[in-house]
Formats: sequence, C-alpha cells, structure tokens
Amino acid sequence: MVALPPSDIAHLLHEALSQLGWSNDPESLAQRLVQLNRGLPREDEFAVVCTWLGKCSLVHKLDQIQAPASSSDVFQVPDLLAVFQREEQKIPVLIEVKASQARTLSFRPDYRARLLAYAKTLGLPMLIAWKHHSLWSLFDINHMKMADKNYNIAFGTAMSESLLSTLAGDFSYTLPRGTGLHLRMKKEELLSSVRSGSEIHEEWRMVIDDVHHTDRNGKQRLDLSADVQALFFVNKLEESQEHTPTHVHWHFTVDDDENKFAHMALSGLLNWYLGRGESLNWREVVGRGTPVPGVNNFSETVKRALYEGVVKYIFHLQPQTLPPFLNAA
Repeated sequence: MVALPPSDIAHLLHEALSQLGWSNDPESLAQRLVQLNRGLPREDEFAVVCTWLGKCSLVHKLDQIQAPASSSDVFQVPDLLAVFQREEQKIPVLIEVKASQARTLSFRPDYRARLLAYAKTLGLPMLIAWKHHSLWSLFDINHMKMADKNYNIAFGTAMSESLLSTLAGDFSYTLPRGTGLHLRMKKEELLSSVRSGSEIHEEWRMVIDDVHHTDRNGKQRLDLSADVQALFFVNKLEESQEHTPTHVHWHFTVDDDENKFAHMALSGLLNWYLGRGESLNWREVVGRGTPVPGVNNFSETVKRALYEGVVKYIFHLQPQTLPPFLNAA
C-alpha cells in the first residue's frame, strides 16, 4: 500500500525550505522533510496522551523560534500549551516535556528561571511532563528544589505530586489473576510425525472451533465488546497449552493481579494495531480523530470492564499537594 503524504505537507515543505535555504539540493530537502514529519517524539507522544485521557480540550506545540535573539537570555519558550477541563472550568497551562531514565531530573538555575519568566509573563502555570522509562508524570515546576548546583526532583516525588490524573484524567486499573483469552483448536489432519529420541513432533492442520474469555470469577464470557477485549492486548499474559487426542487448548491468562496506568495502555494498543514492519509515528497519531481504532473513550471502556467482571480495581490518584492554581480553581 502506498503511504499517503501528511495532510500538512505544504507547511512541512515551507518549514524545510526555511531551515535549509531556498536553493538547497533536492536530496537534502527530502531528508529534512522526513525528519520534520517524524516530529519530536516525546512532545508528540505527550500531546497524544493528553487527548487520549479525555480531559484535554486543546494541546499544541509552541513555536520556539524567538525574536529578537536577545529574548532567549530572559525567556525559555516551553514545548506545549494545553487547556484542561476540570469540572466546569478550563485550565490553561504551559508544559515542558522531558524524557530521562535517570532517577533524578535536573534543571540548571538559568534554564528554570527562563521557563518561569515566560510563564509569569503569560500568567500561566509552568508544568513539567517527565517520561521515566514508560511512565509519565506531570508536576508543577516549583516542586523542583535546589540541590548542590541545580534544581532537582526525584522520580518518586514527581509521581507523588503528579497532576496527570487530576488534570488530564489518568487512572490505574487492575486485571485480576485468571482473566484472559482461550482458544480451542480441533485437529483436522496429521501432516507429519517425526520421532526425536523419546519425543514425537507432530504437524497438524487445525481449525479454531471455540474462542472465549474468562472474567475475574473464572466464568466463560462470549459477550465482551471489542474494546473491552482489547484490554488483554496490553497486559502481560501467561501462555499455556493442553493437548488431547482431538484438540489443542491454548490459554492466555493474567498470571498475577496486574496494575496498569491508562496512559501506559495507549502505546501498547497503538503498537498492537501496527502492521508488520511499521513503527509508531506519534506525529501521525496526533492528527487522528481517535488515537486507537475502536476505542473512543478508554475511561468508559475500563468502567464497563469493571462492571462486566474483567477489571478488579480502578484508582484515581491525587497529588500529595495541590498547586495554588488548582486550589483557586
């Protein structure tokens, strides 16, 4: 299948020409277009996370080409502007996005001061989105404290003060032990049989004659909707098989009560629907009406799964301290 060009190809072309110069060679232009279309993965990913969780009414990147040049000595333009819906209020915030596997996130004092100067000028809160391995936190920059030379925050503090649930609608949910997917395959025809020592290796032509799920009570379920079934795609499942003279029974079940954040399920579901050899392009996902096909409201999907016996717990996590802009909201 031929890949369609991005919908904003004209904007990308203009940006590439502006950056490279209008007389550059076609090869350099083509390479720059590809780089621009790939976007900035961490900013694009967090923008999708915000829209996926359901309480973000607007999020967009901020153009960081500043003028005059001397303004960069005073102001640091953050990555995103987002507007969240909290009860009946719209709450606009600025967000700087970081990705680090270190246990501590560190800002130089001058860098932090420039971010705060920009936020103060616009009268908006300055938040930091930090991706640590596969886990996102979102916290007020004022939780970063001066250490030796820099302002630091430990990952544990970032998580305990995270606003991702309060602002964006994140939550965690638990698939209980024993829930899962079960296939029964009928042996139709023996194609080959080879003995190796004391073992016999057989090749069969088979057909699947039964598919069902099990809920938290061990009950067979044939009525789960497609979006609830998708919850199993992003959890670690234990695989086991049973062989009888006529069938092979294949089980994929949750081996231990597994807790997962909603924002972590997003990348798992997106990767599940990718074609063979495709890689995840967050910039392309940003432009979709619905990030994951068939899952229009993940929160409602998990709530339905709770009532249908597939999910055991749902937790909405609050920060240890609400920042002033939320206390006043």
